[in-house]
Amino acid sequence: MPQSKLFSPVTIPAKNGTGLQLRNRVVLPPMCQYSIIERNGVPTTWHLAHLGSMAHGGFSLVIAEATAVAAEGRISDRDAGLWNDEQVEAWKPITEYIRSHGAAAGVQLAHAGAKASTYGWLKELEEAGLSGSISVEDGGWETFTSAPSGLFDLKPATAMSREQIAESVQDWAAAAQRADAAGFDLIQIHAAHGYLIHQFLSPLTNQRTDEYGGSYENRTRYLREIIQAISAVWPADKPLGIRFSGEDWVEDGWGIADTVKLAGELYELGVRAFDLSSAGIGPFRGPTGPGYQVPLAQAVKQALPDDAFVTAVGSITDAIQAEHIMVSGQADGVSVGRAALGNPQWPNHAAQQLGAEKSHPPQYWRGRW
Repeated sequence: MPQSKLFSPVTIPAKNGTGLQLRNRVVLPPMCQYSIIERNGVPTTWHLAHLGSMAHGGFSLVIAEATAVAAEGRISDRDAGLWNDEQVEAWKPITEYIRSHGAAAGVQLAHAGAKASTYGWLKELEEAGLSGSISVEDGGWETFTSAPSGLFDLKPATAMSREQIAESVQDWAAAAQRADAAGFDLIQIHAAHGYLIHQFLSPLTNQRTDEYGGSYENRTRYLREIIQAISAVWPADKPLGIRFSGEDWVEDGWGIADTVKLAGELYELGVRAFDLSSAGIGPFRGPTGPGYQVPLAQAVKQALPDDAFVTAVGSITDAIQAEHIMVSGQADGVSVGRAALGNPQWPNHAAQQLGAEKSHPPQYWRGRW
């Protein structure tokens, strides 16, 4: 059998040094776990067990859930953070464990903006009627955004002042410094799914009339300032990545042509890893089905230099499907999320199916699979 492209090694470049070497091209994307019952943003043994199992399973890059750069930026009150040193200390054994099993440790830095202060997406909460914005009585907090919008069907958010925008940019930079101290190998900036950066990018939500709204240049200013601030403090030998919503799938919204243009600009600022998702603002009107977002990754890949690492995500569940995405040149890697929740050994099973070498721990050898 020809060598599998999916299970060939790859390097994500950094500004200096050799970059981040990955054992294969299967990435675990960030998935909120809603497991911090203390509501303090400090990761727990659940995160160690969950993310560690994915390293056992053969993923090459394990990216921790959306991790807030500020307390008010959490999607839910049970989300992780990197806004203080207690959180740094709790992340350290997790990143160390991930690397000890052959995977790289990444973290998605995030700010939810108008979509913050919501109940976690857990069955027990939904069955109790707890969804949408957290009530004030249950600890909800004020939310901030580019400009007020009713598209999210949540409690109203406050438009950020210029001063608050400047403070927020520094929050991102400080969180990046803590991510380095915590031992993460890569940062993925969350610019997707209708959260704060996306709220600035999309014309659907950004109705500002100052230098942060209106034109493409103005709507992308907040993100470019974040990239520049992070680049000033993030080690030059560690790569920087981003997750985009490549399409709003709404007329007059943010589209793939905008994403391709911005990806090229961010590449010039040092970003090298690009993950392409979609939507998050307004009702979903996009396509569905296996690999429905792969064309977005392909469009970005074709527009960037060859050393950019572009991953596709969304309804990628089958080894042959993932291999086809690789050999057809649609992306450089795949992010396998929900399928991994049901099978943390997804990469190892896929490797077996494709005739490639598995990466499970020696303790699992007796399974003979």
